[in-house]
Amino acid sequence: MSLRVGLPAVAELPWELYICRACGLIYDEAKGDEDSGLAAGTRFADIPDDWACPLCGVTKADFEPYAHEEAVRQTRSANPSRATNRSRHEQGTVIIGAGRAGWQMAEALRIRDAAMKITLVTACDGDVYDKPMLSVAMARGIQASSLPRETGAQAAARLGIRLLSRTQAVRVTPASRQLRTTRGTLRYRNLVLAHGARPRTLPQLPDALCWRINHLQTYAKFRAALGHSPQRVAVVGAGLIGCELANDLALAGHVVTLLDVAARPLAAALSEAQSQQLLGAWAALPLRFVGCVQVDSVTASATGKQITTACGQHVVVDHIVVAVGLQTPGQLAASAGLAFHNGIAVDAKTLATSVQNVHALGDCISIEGEVSRYIEPIGRQAQLLADRITGAAPAPYVRSRVPLRIKTSSLPWTV
Repeated sequence: MSLRVGLPAVAELPWELYICRACGLIYDEAKGDEDSGLAAGTRFADIPDDWACPLCGVTKADFEPYAHEEAVRQTRSANPSRATNRSRHEQGTVIIGAGRAGWQMAEALRIRDAAMKITLVTACDGDVYDKPMLSVAMARGIQASSLPRETGAQAAARLGIRLLSRTQAVRVTPASRQLRTTRGTLRYRNLVLAHGARPRTLPQLPDALCWRINHLQTYAKFRAALGHSPQRVAVVGAGLIGCELANDLALAGHVVTLLDVAARPLAAALSEAQSQQLLGAWAALPLRFVGCVQVDSVTASATGKQITTACGQHVVVDHIVVAVGLQTPGQLAASAGLAFHNGIAVDAKTLATSVQNVHALGDCISIEGEVSRYIEPIGRQAQLLADRITGAAPAPYVRSRVPLRIKTSSLPWTV
């Protein structure tokens, strides 16, 4: 009698996770991906090489193994008592911001230290979702309530951290290592600014008359305001977000006017020929592009909201969406005495700010005056800062160019 010793059956192997380096989408083999026709239980190795990320459109080659969630579970289960029994007055790490940067920072720290006290402060609910979906969810028929992968409370419980939602961070005092918030003052050993960037404000585009869609709560309100009948919508700014939103709204049946100071859409990312191709793809949609215009004023009337341009044109619509770029808020950085150059200035190799024990990552930082407001670098930044905070010796940070997927579904581009 002989025994055959072979490899375990595929179904017996643990399910793996893979993350898209371009947009951060996580592919879970156990769940598959219905949007792209992959049934639950589809192994990543069995996915065709020409498969595209359902969120940003890059290929299978742009995914890599993702083991963070399993590492968190193993770290916490190895020492559950230390991870949960902490003094309220113990100093730990305070993170400001519950976007991708804030949650990835919390996760990276928890992997390295099961006992560290971590507090996450956020002005919103803290729900975990993919922000790139905000500009394409309408065309894909995804309800705003379905976008979160995990509520803030669920994520906090999974990581064993304290979540202060709907809480504003007001002032940082580095000398005493204190953060003042609208719910009291917190002491910290390390402070991490991960509050991202905000839509740029312009006096001729007042907040009271315009939508600026940069987080889930505002997007949900905008979707509710649109209702179920076609609306007239003006999108100011024909960059990445503006073009994606305009495309999405037009596909949903709304009448869209897209305005920009440039002569063509996506002028900074596409060649003139590519912009013309995009305009051709939009020809069958209720979408009109108006270039070489500067908004002079916005007023409200009985017939809607009127945009007046500097050259005298008038556009009357029901809703105005502003997508003219982002800017890093400087209040907290100024209170902490941080060097600021188009964002919180950090060292190109160490990501260190100018103030000890105050760290920053994501959309709010700048390196040599340049910002990189994309998802891919955030994970690497979180890993490096987590190493520094926990006393490890991280490798130098390396800036890299990442594929940028322009999700104008009428004619998508990878740049």
